[in-house]
Amino acid sequence: MFDRQKKGERAVLVLPHSRGESDAARRAEEFAELVKSAGAEVLGSVSARVEQPNPRYYIGSGKAEEVAEMVRALGADLVLVDHQLSPVQERNLEKLLNVRVIDRAGLILDIFAQRARSHEGKLEVELAQLKHLATRLVRGWTHLERQRGGAIGLRGPGETQLETDRRLLGERVKMLTRRLEKVQTQRGQQRRARLRNTVPRVALVGYTNAGKSTLFNALTAGEVYAADQLFATLDPTVRRIEDLSCGPAVLADTVGFVRDLPHDLVAAFRGTLAEARDADLLLHVSDAADEEREHLRQVVDQVLEEIGAGDIPQLRVMNKIDVLPAGAASAGADGEERETAVSGRDAGARNTSPRIDRDAQGRPHTVWLSAATGAGLDLLREALGELLGGDRVRSELRLPLTAGRLHARLKAAGAIAGERVDEDGWHLSIDAPRAVLSALGGAEAEPVRALLGGMRADAG
Repeated sequence: MFDRQKKGERAVLVLPHSRGESDAARRAEEFAELVKSAGAEVLGSVSARVEQPNPRYYIGSGKAEEVAEMVRALGADLVLVDHQLSPVQERNLEKLLNVRVIDRAGLILDIFAQRARSHEGKLEVELAQLKHLATRLVRGWTHLERQRGGAIGLRGPGETQLETDRRLLGERVKMLTRRLEKVQTQRGQQRRARLRNTVPRVALVGYTNAGKSTLFNALTAGEVYAADQLFATLDPTVRRIEDLSCGPAVLADTVGFVRDLPHDLVAAFRGTLAEARDADLLLHVSDAADEEREHLRQVVDQVLEEIGAGDIPQLRVMNKIDVLPAGAASAGADGEERETAVSGRDAGARNTSPRIDRDAQGRPHTVWLSAATGAGLDLLREALGELLGGDRVRSELRLPLTAGRLHARLKAAGAIAGERVDEDGWHLSIDAPRAVLSALGGAEAEPVRALLGGMRADAG
């Protein structure tokens, strides 16, 4: 074993890929951006084709020797691997290279640790880091063999340093989990308060660096940190939008997604991701100038499925049209993107102009805009007003005094905007998303179902 260096910013990148992998160049570029976001200096890179992972190094032994030669030649003190390594593979590479080795998951965790600002975010990052570290506690110290145990004569071999580390780490994980549960309970109470106020909830989601925070600031006149780097925003920020045709709404900015996001991080960042899971509508922000935006949309949708937000309605926002080249993809009425064979100044202007794309029923499904210049923001507000207003039920409902259970359920769901009671029962002013009312099951919810059915009949 060697003494691991605690620091290291001069890095060599290892970029594994498989034969015929179409997005290998994009993955390599993204990984380099991750390294830049972490503050490391890239000295060089080694591309390694991996069809069958080597159980010892993940990459082949020949490639591992090539990396070792590059590390020595360039004087690197850090090797970053664009793949998740097993603890054994990471340790074997460190022994061979004699420098610190960090895999993709460890790199993302390090970036999150640098960027977390809120108390909750810091707790979530530390918890994810400790869970990641727990599998890598293998003889971290060689200067201590065993700590002698026993009061008289120091009987028994005592506790190994590794066992001590694991015990202390486990205690820290339990403590952090308890503190996070307390913070998340408080955040849950805030979300329930927003529900009681019957304010529609909208969450910004999208691949990292798609421009979500810039859009958030443009819509809310907020001051969320925005920069051209991966994971610029980690902590959830919530603001009101006042100028919508449907009335005020609550907008939440969330952490950007990325492919191969560590599962420990997805599990730990419940506070940020809960804003997406509890939303009435998701604004799925994409970089319109990115050639792989459809693939990145699938990556985001996969993470949304993992956190239980896959069935929430989405409005897609194609951002950065100010840098969109002529001949870019445009969406048709069915929502499918098509390549337009256009050229010339007029065609380019047509493709880069703000617009709303609608489905066959006339409902907005995509808004093209530029958050940086403000072009198209009025169209986004128009689309939000249509979707949030159309999905809300605003009506009067009378309940007999015997329907106390349904009254309590409506109140708990935040569906009652106003009420009065007399000898005939409750006279309620209902203002709530249709989905919330439709989810009220049971025989006692028949008056609500009748209300919804009557509104559909009137609409027809």
